[in-house]
Amino acid sequence: MENHPLEPFLPSTAKLLMLGSFPPPPERWTMNFYYPNFQNDMWRILGLIFFGDKDNFVVCKDKSFDEGRIRQFLIEKGIALYDTVTVAVRQKGNASDRFLEIIKPVDLCSLLSKIPLCTTIVTTGQKATETLMSLLGIHQTPPVGASIETVFLNRKIRCYRMPSSSRAFPQPLTDKAAVYARMFTLENMHVID
Repeated sequence: MENHPLEPFLPSTAKLLMLGSFPPPPERWTMNFYYPNFQNDMWRILGLIFFGDKDNFVVCKDKSFDEGRIRQFLIEKGIALYDTVTVAVRQKGNASDRFLEIIKPVDLCSLLSKIPLCTTIVTTGQKATETLMSLLGIHQTPPVGASIETVFLNRKIRCYRMPSSSRAFPQPLTDKAAVYARMFTLENMHVID
């Protein structure tokens, strides 16, 4: 059984919360932050859509990501990060969501209370979406790239289901980036055309 190894990243200006499922095993990390596996494309997706450069956050010589630049970017954009699972069992010892047993989901009430400006939640994969919908008491998940609106804690919230940034999800980087770009555009966050 594993406890989530990271604190939630909750800038006071956060209007959007991105939720994954659970971090990969530590031996796959290249930094002590979210989406730390160099094979995961989250930081390439955001680099491409906000800077026109998939390697904007990549430190090539180290095959890692620039955690400082990432944190600064997220603060400037008002993006918070955490995961939908706080305690889990890896049934196969790998990073696959398919073999991730949820022992304890995130305390969504507590998390949202710390980011009062947040009105948008984005899930970054199937397991995260299913877990969030369960926490919200919603029995239907939106299709990839789509959203639904709900009220939670007297707060109107739009929930987007995004494609997984894992390379195990068989979709080209540019296609995934296009889906994320549409969502950020709808949320009035400037992206590169």
